[in-house]
Amino acid sequence: MMATYGRVVRRSAALTGAVAAVCVAVCAALGGAKGLYGALIGVAIVTAFFGISVLVVGRAAKISPQVMMAAAMISYVVKIIGFAIVVILLGKSTAFNGRMLGFTAIICILAWGVAEVVTTIKLKIPYVEPDGSGKA
Repeated sequence: MMATYGRVVRRSAALTGAVAAVCVAVCAALGGAKGLYGALIGVAIVTAFFGISVLVVGRAAKISPQVMMAAAMISYVVKIIGFAIVVILLGKSTAFNGRMLGFTAIICILAWGVAEVVTTIKLKIPYVEPDGSGKA
């Protein structure tokens, strides 16, 4: 289970990294320095939030599937609240382009989600793991 999860995370991170690099270049070209800063902040937020999920769910998966699901749900709620706080704190800043931040964050989130779905479908992970006891 953990090896499969690791493969999904690695592929998702690789695709998102490539997409993030393109987004940063586009935002820098269109928005100048402020566009570049906005894009870099967007990438940092997405990286931090997905990194939290990877760490929390990865550690919880070592305990049990039930703990993993609870950890995923709790980390999701905490990240939504954290994101709201970050948006409120950064909302009034003029040091970066907020539209470029939003554009980069949305594109990176979509890239991560698509990569997770496509990788999971291609790996054909069984949703029931046989216990080997032979009981039906």
